[in-house]
Amino acid sequence: MAAPGSTPSTEAAPTGPFWLALILGTLVQGFKGVSYFVAHHRWNFRRFFETGGMPSSHAAAVSALSTAVGLEAGFGSLLFGVTLYFSLIVMYDAAGLRRAAGRQAVILNRLIEEHFAHAEADTHRLMELLGHTPLEVAAGALLGVSSALAWSWIH
Repeated sequence: MAAPGSTPSTEAAPTGPFWLALILGTLVQGFKGVSYFVAHHRWNFRRFFETGGMPSSHAAAVSALSTAVGLEAGFGSLLFGVTLYFSLIVMYDAAGLRRAAGRQAVILNRLIEEHFAHAEADTHRLMELLGHTPLEVAAGALLGVSSALAWSWIH
């Protein structure tokens, strides 16, 4: 914490790794929206914001962040260790917990359709595309690492 009257530290400001992760995550999510249009010949603007699909934008962003932090601060640094830890949690959550919740949503939606002839009008279907397959997470992670290496080489 800076002393009163002193200039605040620039270390708290977003840095290159932050912007790399943010931009890459946005680009990957945008790719999913455009690829839906190419495949179905109609726009589904939800695909620009929904979770799930190939590749995982979360995995791409956090792996890019961890790799860029490792390249900038050192792979033995405390900052890299913390970033890597949270990146692994995000990727585990994407392929494990959220994917399981998506599978449960499929079953619950099917049960509602099959067993309730007059489901309430205000009942909404549960979102089924929540998580990722391990391949989608791995593809996102590979994209993130390679993007961070390219960013480091260009930067």
